[in-house]
Amino acid sequence: MAKLTSREGNYSQWYNELVAKADLAENSDVRGCMVIKPYGYSIWEKMQGALDKMFKDTGHSNAYFPLFIPKSYLSKEANHVEGFAKECAVVTHYRLKASEDGKGVVVDPEAKLEEELIVRPTSETIIWNSYKKWIQSYRDLPILLNQWANVVRWEMRTRLFLRTAEFLWQEGHTAHATKDEAVEETERMLGVYAKFAEEFMAMPVIQGIKTESERFAGALETYCIEALMQDGKALQAGTSHFLGQNFAKAFDVKYTTKEGKQEYVWATSWGVSTRLMGALIMAHSDDYGLVLPPKLAPIHVVIVPIYKGEEQLAQISEYANKLKTELQDNGLSVKFDNRDTHKPGFKFAEYEMKGVPVRIAIGPKDLEKGTVELARRDTLEKSFIDQGQVVERVMSLMTEIQENIYQKAFDFRESTTKTVDDYDAFKVAVEEGGFVHAHWDGTVETEERIKLETKATIRCIPMEGNTDSGKCILTGSPSKQRVIFAKSY
Repeated sequence: MAKLTSREGNYSQWYNELVAKADLAENSDVRGCMVIKPYGYSIWEKMQGALDKMFKDTGHSNAYFPLFIPKSYLSKEANHVEGFAKECAVVTHYRLKASEDGKGVVVDPEAKLEEELIVRPTSETIIWNSYKKWIQSYRDLPILLNQWANVVRWEMRTRLFLRTAEFLWQEGHTAHATKDEAVEETERMLGVYAKFAEEFMAMPVIQGIKTESERFAGALETYCIEALMQDGKALQAGTSHFLGQNFAKAFDVKYTTKEGKQEYVWATSWGVSTRLMGALIMAHSDDYGLVLPPKLAPIHVVIVPIYKGEEQLAQISEYANKLKTELQDNGLSVKFDNRDTHKPGFKFAEYEMKGVPVRIAIGPKDLEKGTVELARRDTLEKSFIDQGQVVERVMSLMTEIQENIYQKAFDFRESTTKTVDDYDAFKVAVEEGGFVHAHWDGTVETEERIKLETKATIRCIPMEGNTDSGKCILTGSPSKQRVIFAKSY
C-alpha cells in the first residue's frame, strides 16, 4: 500500500499529494491556473453527464455565450460590478507585433480596443443583453438555459480544484414572468444540486440560505448546499440565486403580459464548478488515496493478473476477458491491466490511489480453484469468491459501496455537529471543527465580529431544522432560529 502524508498530520499536504499521485491535476505555468489531467477530467465528465441529464430532465437546454463581456455591460448592475471588480481580467489590446530587437513580441500600442473586454467571471450581464432581444411577450417565457463554460476570477491564493484563477463550471440562467416562478426555480435547482451531491457524490449536504453579507453580488437571495470535509471545515458545494428583477431593470428587459401590460422579467442563476472535485476528494478519501463512489468512478472494476510466463498469462487472460465482457454487459467500466511493464503490487497501489471501487486479482491457483480475490476500495477488505458468483457480487458491491461511503460521511458529519448556547462554548466548538448550530441576532456587525474573532462564518440559515427562537451567542439579542457556523474553504 502506497501511503500519503496522513490527514491528521498535515491535511493540506495530504490533499496536494493525493491530487498529484492520483493523477488528477497539476499546477500550470500560467499563474493560478491548473491542468486537469485525463483521469481527473474523466471524473469531471461523469459529474457533467449526471448533472446535464438532471438539468434537461427539469426542462433546461444548453447554450453558449461569449467569453468576453464589454466593460459597459458589467457596469449596468451596481452590486454585481462591485462584487466582481477586484477579480476581473481585462483585455485592452487586440494585436501583437515583433519587438524592435527582434527577440520576441510586444503589445501593439496602436491596437487598443475602443472598449475594454472583461474575461467572464460569470455571465449574467452578457446573457441578459441577449434576453433583451429574445423577450417581448409572455409567450417568450420562461427561458430555461444552462451553459457549460470556463470562467476567470483572478484569485491571489490558489489551490487545485478548490480555488483557481480559471475554472470550469456550469451556470444556469433563467427568465420568468412572475416572482413566484423564479423563486420556485431557484429552490428547484438547489434541490437538484442536493440530490446530485447525495446520490452521486455520496456527500451529505445541508440546504440553506446565505446571509446578506455572503449573498451573490446582484442577487436578492442566495441559496446554497454546504458539505463538511474530513478536517472539519465546511465547503460550499453549489449555489442558486434569486436575482429578482435586478438584471431585467439593468438591461431593460420587459415583457407584455396577457393583459397587455409591460412588466420587468424575473431572473435566477445557479452554478457548480470543478470545486466539486475538491469536495469529492476531501469528503471521502483516505491515507491510501482516492475513495470514489461507484456512480462517479471512471473505472468501476480493475482486473489484475498474477502470473509467471506467457502461458499463465494466456490462461488467465482467457478468463479475465470473458469476465470483463460480462461485467461490461452489466453497464460497468472495466479495465484488464495486463501490462508486463509493472508488477502486480505496483498495480494494486496505483488503483488504490486512483480510488477504483473494486479490484479483482487472478492467479494460476485461482484458476485451479475456480475463485478470484476481490478487494473493495472503501473498506480495503479482501475476500475470495467463486468465479460463478463474481458478476452478481460485483454488481451488488456497487450499490453497497455507494451507500457505505455516504453513510460514513453522514456519520462523520453527525458526530462533529454541535449545538451551543454561549460564546465560550462556541469558540471551543469552532476550534474542534465541524458544524456549529448557534443563535445569531441577524446583524452584519455581529456576523463580522464573530468571523474576526473565531474565523468561523455563517455557512447558511438552514431551510429545515430547529426553528426555535433564542438569544444571540455574542450579543444576547433575540434570535429567530439557529444558524450554522463553521470554518470553511
